[in-house]
Amino acid sequence: MPASFPLHPFASRDDDDALHEECGVFGVTGMAEAANFVALGLHALQHRGQEAGGIVSHDLAHGFNSARRFGYVRDNFTKQSLMDTLPGSLAIGHVRYSTAGSKGHAQIRDVQPFFGEFSMGGAAIAHNGNIVNAEALRRELIAAGSIFQSSSDSECIIHLMARSLQRRVVERMQDALRRVDGAFSIVAMTRTKLIGVRDPLGVRPLVLGRLGDGWALSSETCALDIIGAEFVREIEPGEMVVIEDGEVLSHRPFAPQKPRFCIFEHVYFSRPDSILGGRSVYETRRQIGVELAREAPVEADLVCPVPDSGTPAAIGYGQESGIPYAMGIIRNQYMGRTFIEPTEQIRNMGVRLKLNVNRALIRGKRIVLVDDSVVRGTTSIKIREMLLDAGAAAVHFRIASPPTAWPCFYGVDTPEREKLLAASMSEDEMCAHLGVDSLRFISLDGLYRAVGEATGRDNASPQYCDACFSGDYPVAPSDRIAQGFRLKEAAE
Repeated sequence: MPASFPLHPFASRDDDDALHEECGVFGVTGMAEAANFVALGLHALQHRGQEAGGIVSHDLAHGFNSARRFGYVRDNFTKQSLMDTLPGSLAIGHVRYSTAGSKGHAQIRDVQPFFGEFSMGGAAIAHNGNIVNAEALRRELIAAGSIFQSSSDSECIIHLMARSLQRRVVERMQDALRRVDGAFSIVAMTRTKLIGVRDPLGVRPLVLGRLGDGWALSSETCALDIIGAEFVREIEPGEMVVIEDGEVLSHRPFAPQKPRFCIFEHVYFSRPDSILGGRSVYETRRQIGVELAREAPVEADLVCPVPDSGTPAAIGYGQESGIPYAMGIIRNQYMGRTFIEPTEQIRNMGVRLKLNVNRALIRGKRIVLVDDSVVRGTTSIKIREMLLDAGAAAVHFRIASPPTAWPCFYGVDTPEREKLLAASMSEDEMCAHLGVDSLRFISLDGLYRAVGEATGRDNASPQYCDACFSGDYPVAPSDRIAQGFRLKEAAE
């Protein structure tokens, strides 16, 4: 990733103290100037990836056209001179935050969508997720003569399609994806077709929308809203939809499996105005706060969120506990690349550049601070210091997810396990390390109740992918195991 587009100002990937989704995908067909609709959709999905974006379109007169740029959608794909190079009524796009490939050293060749020219015609593909056997596939494909152009795991799919013996692009894609392990929600296109696919476990989201005679595929429903499309349904786990001439055809290319949707999409990744599994993400996060208040009550004067990700849970905590909710920390909504040179002194200001304590409100108060997660703990320590400096009488942390003790291999950028605070510390030890008056995480059962599972987690057959909390990986991360990663059973 180029130095001019850091994850947040003055932070490197090594000291970043948050989890990041790696990308979002969007596609439309049957709409004039389709690329403009895709740009709007990608803008709504910008929270899923801020590193780079790309759009591929197809027009009968001009064929396939593509544009890939580093930076925000608004800074690139709002320029008419660029959008004029992407004509056609069929287009797909992608916003990127890398989890596989050259982390910290991205090149434009790593930016999706990827395009391939096959004997039966061209195809472009945009992928959300992570392929856990990508390195093994890459070695096999290179040994067989494939020449890779990027460091992305997603490019394996294009090469597997190229080597397939099937006649049609859709069949080649099915053939290729049967070789792939891990998480994939895909939006793809040929000259005439818009294609959407979810892996058999449905780890990452993908939804279908309709606008007049046109159709759209998106990572989240919020991106359908921005173009005025009607949410039709979710693409089901293990399903492939092929949209051509206004008709949507459904295929089932994979053996059926019990779905394991990523539960952290409910906690943090998806926008609060999206719908997941028929549930409002905002309402789920508010309910997480309700469960947290029931599990971890405390005497305090104010409930304050770490904005913006902790806000719905803090509202729920306040409603259930009866403790007043207040904006004790204010977020600078205009954070971007700084206008001053990031010297070491400025770099150390990190959190204060993004967040500021509402001193008049905080002084003398016992604060319940609600955040979405604790990863390394560095940001939590800085926020605690800011609250105490502002005169808070006590700081109680309440976390709207269970302890993050295991890395994710399915499309979330997670530190190595030894860098996760919860991997080596108990809750009491983390409390002492962070220097707060108390620290409580929602239980895994409490989280499951908040997302609608009344009896909590089925330990024999979990309803969601919760590997980052439980160490229970629904698909063995074979590449990482080959590199020495120890699964929970081996670690114990």
